[in-house]
Amino acid sequence: MSKGFSTACLHGYEDFTSNKAHVLPIFASSSFMFDDLDHGISIFTKKEPGHVYSRYNNPTIQTVADKIAQLESLGTGIESTAFLTSSGMSAIYIVMQSLLKPGDILLAQKKLYGGTTELFQKSLAPNGIQILSMDLSDTNAIEQSLKSNPGIKAIYLETPSNPTLDIVDIRAIAEIAQKYNVQTVVDNTFPTPYLQQPFLYGVDHIIHSTTKYLNGHGNSIAGAIVSKHTDWMQTTVWTQLKLIGATCNPFDAWLLYNGLKTLALRMDRHCTNAMAVAELLESHPEVAAVYYPGLKSNKGYDIATKQMTRGYGGMLSFELKGDLPAVKSFLKSIQLATQAPTLGDVDTLIMHPATSSHLNIVKEERIKEGVTDGLLRMSIGIEDTEDLLNDIQQALDKIRVIIPGSGNPS
Repeated sequence: MSKGFSTACLHGYEDFTSNKAHVLPIFASSSFMFDDLDHGISIFTKKEPGHVYSRYNNPTIQTVADKIAQLESLGTGIESTAFLTSSGMSAIYIVMQSLLKPGDILLAQKKLYGGTTELFQKSLAPNGIQILSMDLSDTNAIEQSLKSNPGIKAIYLETPSNPTLDIVDIRAIAEIAQKYNVQTVVDNTFPTPYLQQPFLYGVDHIIHSTTKYLNGHGNSIAGAIVSKHTDWMQTTVWTQLKLIGATCNPFDAWLLYNGLKTLALRMDRHCTNAMAVAELLESHPEVAAVYYPGLKSNKGYDIATKQMTRGYGGMLSFELKGDLPAVKSFLKSIQLATQAPTLGDVDTLIMHPATSSHLNIVKEERIKEGVTDGLLRMSIGIEDTEDLLNDIQQALDKIRVIIPGSGNPS
């Protein structure tokens, strides 16, 4: 059949693939072809596997999601399923929408990432879901809450928490939740499955902002939902995901795929550097407090040692004695830490939570959660350790705070 010029431009391509590519290809196609009507029906009705439309799923996205599920389940004997989403926030939202209905209660950790708190307050609460926040380190209080509030259907936690690095006992919380038939959701972004596998401790669902350590290079935004409830994932969650349209895109999935290749190597270096920085900060007179689970002085050290099996992570926070003036002085002097509202990149990042992630949290509430004006959060990179220590030391030594009314630096 002869073709006109426009038809020849539009139709058909030669598939020269003869063997598999060494690196996962980017399937930059919005839709996928069917051999015939019966083939399409079989895929749509899930009688046979196949791809339909990239909002539903895509080979690149599915490959990376399966890899993350494998990492979270590795060595646990648990089969899990994962989906990639457009961001970590959309992952949280879809899980909550899939687990809860109006009238249900979500028991949430008191100290959470500011964006998560805001999501619960401004998106879930107006939809009729009650948010009950409490200190999840008090397991007796958790059980009492579940016993007296049968409307609690899910518990949400971060450990270590963002940004104060609080540690809670995952196993203890999961055991209580199971006793009352309550689902547990853990944000595992900070430790990654390399350091911590919540499925080992009885958790139902795991979420990630893959933008952070799983990618590690600050060049894509995506999230992940991982669950051991595979039927629920393939029905309820998949339906929410495809209808809301919060699916990851193939290019961001591909960037994540490449970042995952070096995850173990990077996390080892992040942990080594963070420990060295935490010890330096703990010894400096300008520092009022250091929050890092690897320090033996940290109240969560014993639990962290039990459930973070390969290290304590690359995140830490510390409080300067001079509050906001000291923060400004420190940030003006530090050279190797980039001020940016993210974490988990290969280079060191620093953020002032009170004026960024927790800006929209009522001041009295954030201070109760430990987010004071003097608090700084650092995502420690993989630079040479001595370079980091020398830079932080000189920035601390240069802190000058003007005492109001005196005109003199202290």
